[in-house]
Amino acid sequence: MRLVTYATAGASRAGMLVDGAVHEAGSSVRELLATGAVPEPGEPVEDARLLAPVPDPQKIVCIGLNYRSHAEEAGLDAPETPTFFGKWANALVPDGATVKLPTEKTDYEAEVAVVIGAGGGIGGYTLLNDLSARDRQFATPQWMPGKVFDGAAPCGPWIVTPEEAGDPDAIEIELRLNGELRQQGSTADLVHSIPDLVEHLGTLMTLAPGDIVATGTPSGTGASRRPREYLKPGDTTVVSSPTLGTLTTTLA
Repeated sequence: MRLVTYATAGASRAGMLVDGAVHEAGSSVRELLATGAVPEPGEPVEDARLLAPVPDPQKIVCIGLNYRSHAEEAGLDAPETPTFFGKWANALVPDGATVKLPTEKTDYEAEVAVVIGAGGGIGGYTLLNDLSARDRQFATPQWMPGKVFDGAAPCGPWIVTPEEAGDPDAIEIELRLNGELRQQGSTADLVHSIPDLVEHLGTLMTLAPGDIVATGTPSGTGASRRPREYLKPGDTTVVSSPTLGTLTTTLA
């Protein structure tokens, strides 16, 4: 099952993707995730415009250095305990959005994101691009100054529920910049697995339905290249996964 948030006639609603068409499914995706019930698809929606799958999460938690390949390319030891930082809802934009670059040293990070469901468990998965202004990120010991600008978290295009997504340790992901393959990996390379991350975070805070947990990025970021290569106005990134879909972002 694939859940979406869509806008039509000036209002946003929850929907289901059925045979490529959006069907009405409720008032909000957060409510669907909270109940854990399987919605019945309603009437197909004309002129539906997809928004970020959960446009109003309580929390966006991002895990750092959680791919062995990424920690290795950064010259850092993989953390024994998950390290994380936050973003806010202002960072969320949907598939197909255009994001204004905040600095000339802004980078991409393709990520598999978990969407929390009922009881703090896994409600589904989506794609997220953890756009990062590297100069701001490393200006302080905390990474967040480079992670929180408007549009810093392209997300979508939908939520794929666990039974359709399959093994959480075998979700493949890649990122192409202007058609060139830059990142390619699988959650099999995660230092801390998705179930372990959700369990660990649940001991630190209450995870609410609709919360988003971005699980880390594989090797191949622009900052790791020599010479470093950052995003430029007019660039297009495409994050894709055989099971989760395709997330396209244009930079301006």
